[in-house]
Amino acid sequence: MSDRITIALDAMGGDTGPDVVLPAALKALDRCPRLHVILVGPEEILTATLKKHAMGLNGRMTMHPASEIVTMDESPVLALRRKKDSSMRVSIDLVNEGQADACVSAGNTGALMAISRFVLKMLPGIDRPAIITHLPSANGHTYMLDLGANVDSSAGHLRDFAIMGSELARAIGNIEAPSVALLNVGEEDIKGNEQVREASQLLAETDLNYVGFAEGDDIFLGDFDVIVCDGFVGNIALKSSEGVAKLVTATLKEAFGQSIFTRTAAFLALPILTSFKKTFDPGRYNGASLLGLKGIVIKSHGGADAPAFANAIDIAIREVEKQVPQAISSRLERILSKAR
Repeated sequence: MSDRITIALDAMGGDTGPDVVLPAALKALDRCPRLHVILVGPEEILTATLKKHAMGLNGRMTMHPASEIVTMDESPVLALRRKKDSSMRVSIDLVNEGQADACVSAGNTGALMAISRFVLKMLPGIDRPAIITHLPSANGHTYMLDLGANVDSSAGHLRDFAIMGSELARAIGNIEAPSVALLNVGEEDIKGNEQVREASQLLAETDLNYVGFAEGDDIFLGDFDVIVCDGFVGNIALKSSEGVAKLVTATLKEAFGQSIFTRTAAFLALPILTSFKKTFDPGRYNGASLLGLKGIVIKSHGGADAPAFANAIDIAIREVEKQVPQAISSRLERILSKAR
């Protein structure tokens, strides 16, 4: 593998587009001397944004033109069929053509998934991609998938998700044998629907470190490295946790601002509150991987600021370094060959 790592950035994705992506690129370049970025989008917009932020192109930051933009509410099917020169499509094309090692986009999730699957194709033996990210937990963090790519998954799909999640945790989290659990309504073997119970049997036959069922509170309080579920359940769990975090933050802010005494208490508790905010800051965990593809695609939150988007770029760098798609493909082949 070359020392150089090149990441294509969909500069027009997300709520604020290049005003976030360009400063984030600069932060990532400062942190990783091996990194080169390709800013993808309409040249006139990128040029104006570079000037606005007093930034300039150089040998490590280049521009690639794209004349169209995929909006956040656009139909994934229409984006795939009609916008072949969108910043999102061109960024993924650069990965497919070998001009970039990975792509990062804060754009429309459905369109990103559809275009990535069409252009990059799936790894052999994988039917569906899955979205994974790491969430804060009492013991550090937990990788969780699928977070919305598939709303109805079979037992076989859940097994595939477990393999992909385990390999990502092993490669990126440096965990030799990640513990893998299936999200269920109880820990007992008789609990859950037929799909989850069948998936449990399939996982027990693999060489993964499968430890059984996890319940909802285990996402944040348990001791599991990877938690697997279908995208319908995973997306609801993720959005619920984001809502709880915002509620707690708002409640604390209101409580500490009620009087001079509570404001004084807030000042005294500032180190604790700062630590709390850092632990549950969504930007710290920004960057979800689209696993199962032949290339590396990272989805940033649409409302991410520059530091958060830079964190998504960092995840892309680590996946390139660890050759995550190749690792998943190799592990899947070993497991399926034993099952034949």
